[in-house]
Amino acid sequence: MEIKIRLARPEEAERLAQIEAECFPPAEAASREAVLSRMKKFPENFLVAEEYGKVVGFINGGTTDKPYLPDAFYHDINMHKPDGAYQTVFGLNVISPCRRRGIGEKLVRGFAALARERGKAGVVLTCKKEKIHFYEKCGFVNYGLSDSCHGGASWYDMRLIF
Repeated sequence: MEIKIRLARPEEAERLAQIEAECFPPAEAASREAVLSRMKKFPENFLVAEEYGKVVGFINGGTTDKPYLPDAFYHDINMHKPDGAYQTVFGLNVISPCRRRGIGEKLVRGFAALARERGKAGVVLTCKKEKIHFYEKCGFVNYGLSDSCHGGASWYDMRLIF
């Protein structure tokens, strides 16, 4: 079955919150309320992967003028600047039965293409060490250990500059 990448619909916010809770440890996952408020604040920055009419993954993030993703942004959606130079990635989520099938890569590449179409300078994110290779495969460059301590984990700054 072909995976369809498309903008999320407002009525899918609850499902996205469920997927977020499944894909990240509790200390790192956005709360249901956070996912719902992000969907209201920047719905244009949510892409979903759909298979057989069901959402199996999504990617989202705000936009900023900074070429990095500060921890404060996860908790303060008012830091979102619709005309900011950089698209951030708050989270890439694919449900476990659908992993290792290229869906995450399709979401990342689709999100980057959307950011490029919108005239952004690039896409920025933080990831754990074991995900560096995945993002490098998608064209990102590792800028080393991040200042982030989100969820008590170690994170790496990754950038895809257009």
